[in-house]
Amino acid sequence: MGKTLIILGLVFLITGALVLFIGKYPGFKSLPGDILIKRENFTFYFPLGTSILISLILSLAFFLWRKFGA
Repeated sequence: MGKTLIILGLVFLITGALVLFIGKYPGFKSLPGDILIKRENFTFYFPLGTSILISLILSLAFFLWRKFGA
């Protein structure tokens, strides 16, 4: 249980650092498929493409962890 919590904490730490630093580069603000609606007093942003990419990466990571990890 302790190893799992440490690994999970490291994953959150790395993900948080990536979110902070990737947003500063011009090409990584949003992916194709992200929905952005701007009106006068209203802005709606739904990161559909980003959500799909994160889901694929996490699915691959958990598959590899289950196959080769603990």
